Parts: sequence; C-alpha cells; structure tokens
Amino acid sequence: MGQKMHKQFYIALRLVLFMLFFSNTYSQYVFRSDMLTKDISLHKYTTITDVGQRNLDIKYVINNYNTLNPKKLETENDDLGFTQSNFWAKTELKNPTDLVLNYYLETARPITDLVELFIVDGVSGEITKKVSGDNMDYSKRSFDNRKTIFKIEITPRSSLKLFLHLKSDGEVIKMPVMLHSSENFIKTISNEQLVFGIFYGILTTVSIIYFFFFFALRTKTFLYYSLYVVFIGLMQFSLDGYFYELITPGGGWFSNHAVLFFAMMAGFLLGKYSEVFLNIKKHNKTIYFLFNVVYFLAFVLILCILFIPSALAISYPLANVLGLLILILIISSVFYLYYKKLAVDSFFTAGILFLILGFGIFILNNFGQVPNSFLTQNSSKLGTGLEIIFLSLSMANLIRNLKNEKNELNRLALVRSEEMNDLKSYFLSNISHELRTPLNAIMNMIDSISVEVTDDKIRKNCQIIKYSSHSLLSSVNDILDFSKIEKKELKLESVQFNPDEILENLKNNAVNRAKDQGLEFQFLKSDAIPNLVIGDVTRLVQVVNNVLNNAIKFTSKGFVKFDVDCKIKENNRASLKLTVSDSGVGIPQEKINSIFDSFSQNSIDNKRKFGGLGLGLYIVKTLVDMQNGSIELDSKVNEGTTCIITLDFDIVPQQEKAEVLDKPTVYDLEGKSVLVVEDNPINQMVVKMITKKWLNTTVVYANNGQECLDAFKTNHFDIVLMDLQMPVMDGYEATIAIRNGEAGAANASVPIIAVTADVMESTKLRVAEIGMNHYLSKPIKNDTLYRAIKKLV
Repeated sequence: MGQKMHKQFYIALRLVLFMLFFSNTYSQYVFRSDMLTKDISLHKYTTITDVGQRNLDIKYVINNYNTLNPKKLETENDDLGFTQSNFWAKTELKNPTDLVLNYYLETARPITDLVELFIVDGVSGEITKKVSGDNMDYSKRSFDNRKTIFKIEITPRSSLKLFLHLKSDGEVIKMPVMLHSSENFIKTISNEQLVFGIFYGILTTVSIIYFFFFFALRTKTFLYYSLYVVFIGLMQFSLDGYFYELITPGGGWFSNHAVLFFAMMAGFLLGKYSEVFLNIKKHNKTIYFLFNVVYFLAFVLILCILFIPSALAISYPLANVLGLLILILIISSVFYLYYKKLAVDSFFTAGILFLILGFGIFILNNFGQVPNSFLTQNSSKLGTGLEIIFLSLSMANLIRNLKNEKNELNRLALVRSEEMNDLKSYFLSNISHELRTPLNAIMNMIDSISVEVTDDKIRKNCQIIKYSSHSLLSSVNDILDFSKIEKKELKLESVQFNPDEILENLKNNAVNRAKDQGLEFQFLKSDAIPNLVIGDVTRLVQVVNNVLNNAIKFTSKGFVKFDVDCKIKENNRASLKLTVSDSGVGIPQEKINSIFDSFSQNSIDNKRKFGGLGLGLYIVKTLVDMQNGSIELDSKVNEGTTCIITLDFDIVPQQEKAEVLDKPTVYDLEGKSVLVVEDNPINQMVVKMITKKWLNTTVVYANNGQECLDAFKTNHFDIVLMDLQMPVMDGYEATIAIRNGEAGAANASVPIIAVTADVMESTKLRVAEIGMNHYLSKPIKNDTLYRAIKKLV
C-alpha cells in the first residue's frame, strides 16, 4: 500500500514539474490592462531549437516542437554563433483584455539571410506567415524596415503562438525577441536615425577630408586612413541593414557577402594604416613581417570566398580571427614602441583603446554579460566613432608634424641656399681672380709686344691673341654679370664721359674684327651727339660690344653696319639710337621672343659653329632695361638681322663741363714711390712693363700683406697698389692693419688702390668698407693706372 502511494506521489511530482516548465506561467506572456509596457523582452518566454540542415514544414514544427529538444533563451540578445543551421523558436502571447494591442516584434540581425514568422491563432488554429531577411528582394519583406521587424496585432481575449524560423549563410545569428509599442517604436527609430546620421556623417566627412589631404601631401598614411574610414563605415552600414535597403535592395551575391568583404578590407586598411603611421617597418622587422603574413591570409580568404562557395561557412569566423590578429599586432606595435621609448602619438593610442573598449562591450553584450540596451547594442559604433575622432586628431598631429618638418626642411634649405650662395660668390670671386689674372698678363704683354715689334706677321699674330683674350675676357665677364643679375647685385654707375670718343673706339675695334673675317664694315654717326653726358660708360660699351660681336660672329659674308643717331630731348637729355644691322644667318620668327632669354642660342645646330654661352643678349636686354632704354629686333632667316637700341643720357651743360684728362704723352709721378703688393710674378712683371717708362717713379714689390707691412718699416711710400687674394696675409687683412696703424701712425692714411681680378659687387663694397681709396679691375691699362695714381698722389 505504501509502495503504491509512493509511486502515485512520484507521478504527481512529475506532473507538477511539467506544469511548471510548460504552463502559461513560463511559456506564455500575458498582457495586463493596467501594465501595458512599451518595450517587452520575450526571451524569458521563448525557447529555441537547432534542427541543423533539416528544412522543416511549419505544421511539422507545430506538432513536434517539444520533441526537437528546445531550450530557453538565456539573455535578451542570445548569440547563436557562426552557423548555417536552421533555428526554430517558439513563444506565446495572451491578451485577456478588451483592447486591440498593436506591437512591433524585433528579432534577429538585419543581415540574417532568412527570418520567417508564423503566427498561430490559439482558437482557430489559423496560420499567418510573415517574412524578412536580406537573402530576398527587399520589396518582398512583410514590413518595410532595415531591421528584422514584424508588425503584430493581438485581438481582445485571444492568444497567439509565435514560431520563428531563422537561417543564415555562416554569419553570426543573434536572437533578440523584443516587442515595441507603436509610440516607442517610432521614438526608437527616430533616435537611431539621429545617432546613425551623426555617426555616418562623421565618417563621411573624415574620409573626404583625409582623401584630399592625400592628394595634397601625397603621403600614403592619409590614403590608408581615408580608405579605412570608408570601409569601416560600409561595414557598419551593412550590419545596420542600410546597405541592403538602399544600395542592393534586389539582394544577390554581393549583398549577402558585403559585410564579410567590407570587414576584411577595413581590417586590412586599419593594419596597413597603423603599420605605416607607426613606421613599424623601420622599428621592428618581425612585427612588420607578421603584418604581411596576416595580409596574405586575408587575400587568400578573399580568393576562397570568390571561387570556393563551400568555404563560406568558415569564412566568417576566420575573418573575425584575422581582424583580431590585426588588432593584436597593432597593440603589440604600440607596446613595443613605448617599451623602446619611441614617440607614439597619444591620440592614436587612445583611438585604439576606444576601438577595443567598444567591441569588448559589444562582445560581452552578445554573451549576455552586460544588460541589453541601445548603448550596449551599438557600443561597436560608439567605439568606432571615438576611434575615428581620436585617430583623426592623431592625423592632425601628423599634419602638424609634416608641416613642422617641412618648415624645418625649408629652414635647412634656406641655410643651405645661403651657404651655396656664399660658396657661389666665393667660387665666382675665385674664378674671376684665377681667370682674369693670367688674362691680365697676356693682354698687357701682347699690347707691349705689339708696340715694340716691327714684323707684320708677329703683329698679326699678336692681334689674334689679343682678340682671343678679349673674347675669353668677355665670356668671363658675362658669367660674372649673369651671377650679379640673378642675385640682383648688378648696379649702374653714373660718370661723365664723351660718347663720341667711346663710339669711335668701339667702331675701331669692330672694324678690325670685321676685316679679319672678310666683312665690309660701315659706320655712320650723327653730328648731334653731345660732347659730354652722364651715365654708365662701362655698360654702354658692354651693350654695344655684345651686339656688334654677335653681328660679326653670325655673318659669314656681306656687311655689318653700325649707325648712331642722336636726338636732343626735353630736360637737357640726349637720346642715342644705336642701330646694328648685318647680312648674316638671321633668326627664325618663332625664336625672336626668346632670343633675349638666358642661355638662349639661335639654333642648337649652330652652337658648335658659332660658339658662345648664350648670355650676351640676355645681359644686353637686362642692361638696357636697367637704363630705361628700349631694344628692338627684326630678322629674316638667311637675309640678316637689325637690332635697334635706344638709350637716354643727361647732357652735361658746357658751363659745368668737368676737365677731362687727355691721354698723357709723358708719364711722370715727380718722384713718388709706389708699393706694389702682388703675389703673382707674372702680374708683377705686367706692372713693371707698365711703369718702366714712367719718369721719376720708384716701384717696390711685396709678395703678400705681411711683406707689405715689413716694407713700411724701412721705406716711405706715397701710394699702395694692393692685390686682394694672397697667401700669408691677404689684401683685406693688410689694409685693415695699415689703417689700424700697424705700419706706423704716419702711414695709416696712405692712399691704397685695390688692383684685383675680382669684379664681384660684394668685393667692391668690402674694399670701400675697410678704407681703400680706389678700385681697379684687371686687366689694367697704362692710362687708367696712371690717372688713378696721379689723382690720389
């Protein structure tokens, strides 16, 4: 009897347990009229079962659901993992009130391939089917929304059984079962649109801005970062269902694989951006190698997705693993740089930390370890958004660093440029000295020999040497003048001179050169040319010489004509019109406008035939422009060229006409003593040749500045001819020493003339600054030297 009662008690206990698990209390949500909640999570009243690859009919599921081993949902957003299985879930709703209840059921993720809702009426057994999912045409969804949403109407005093069928292609399936009231659903959607609008707006703005920075600065870091922002935005856009709704509403292969593709591209670009930004290739070859290994695996995985459809099942977890590996490598890189005490941008570190924090909360929410809310569900977006903001700040730092680096490079370039200019000036000063010094000797010796010899053949050879020397000197002068023009150091002098005498000398030199080339030379001169004008006589000679030389050089037969006209203008000014014409090769019309450019030649083919640096006409044009003159060129190929130069000069009135020293017939210094400080024996010989015919003149020679000072100890000198570049003590140091009284107080004010081959403007300024009285450039002429000395002594 006792055993029978024990058996009955056991049966009753089982019945109670069955009722506890399967009665309406645990498997059915009951609405109450006094507590119509806005949001309801049905996870406590929902069970779910995994039926694998079996495609079950709804009627079979209704009749056999309890035999499919269903399990209760654990959280508000259960994560069912990466799977291709079919899942069926069941929940029940009961409305004992007299109200019609309208709710929106939210379930699954927007990217779930297929979600079917079967609503079974508890009284009639009628089945209503609703569908959603991104593996179909968007227009076929039962409810028009990016999310997996179903609209449910519950009539008064009724009960409904809800069966959900979920299927995906290997992506993670999540299982929220949320009921939203109409009012709260609209509010939620509005809030989401605001937040998502800000989120995607920030991503769009950042990607565009840094894409422009890439094109402006051509730095790959900006390109990788911009593309990373684009693809991380597209990944989130796909996860939220917007990509399917707005871009690929027709579904299809790309729609189904968009999340996977965008996630892998975002991971790759985040790694590449971080690797380049942190300069891992330079700092740690091992981590750099591991980055490239992960890139290779990502590329292989993409190929598998494209060409091996069966690999899709493992592609999603592998893509997540690769993303995790990239994140680990980035963190390792940051720790390594900190460990090595290398500079790491703090904003970059903060951005990566926010990314980890955001996805960490997202993962914890998936496993039900944190409460389900809008914030926790979208923590990945929050983390990504903060990451983008802080990484953008790090990129702003990069821009500032690049700007500072550029400024520093510009500063160094400026310093280097100044150094190069100084070196250039030093070089030109040296080349001027080194080239003009032997030219000085050659030209003075040739002049002396030409006067002394009587043999016509020797005189003719001397003329050839003289012309060649003048040609070389002209080239050296062109180089130096070009340098002065480039540095804006070319200056004009203002002296009184006789233009008629200057033009006669130019004509005489041109006649000889034309005669040597077998050309007819014609010279016409106006009678209106004034006796004395004010201007730069040296530059006038240079302009006319260059034009005449060109005319003779480019004319192989025929004539060269030099015509000088003059018009007296208002304000006592004379306008000289210098016309040089020839019957030479001419200039093509297309080159007329560029013939005055530096290093310009009439024809490349003629370079070896005619020679020249191509600087002559450039210097002519510059000198004419500096004197506010004009230059015109007219030419025809194989017919000749006409060049017209107009220059204005102030006329010196007759009553103010200064006495001009005529060429002396007798050179007499009346017992004066001259100290020549010159280290070059040839130049000493040139001075000896010039002064040997001077009367009552004593000339003493010193080889450097120190010998100059020593010479003052035992001799009296009326004037010093001082070279500038010498060993032991140069001319600058010697002059300063003399002016400081080191050669004796009585000699501190002795006249000093700089006699140098250096014609740089800086040299002329330096000579004046240290107290020299006059400056003469080599090669020196007898008359010029005599007049300079006579004026000072």
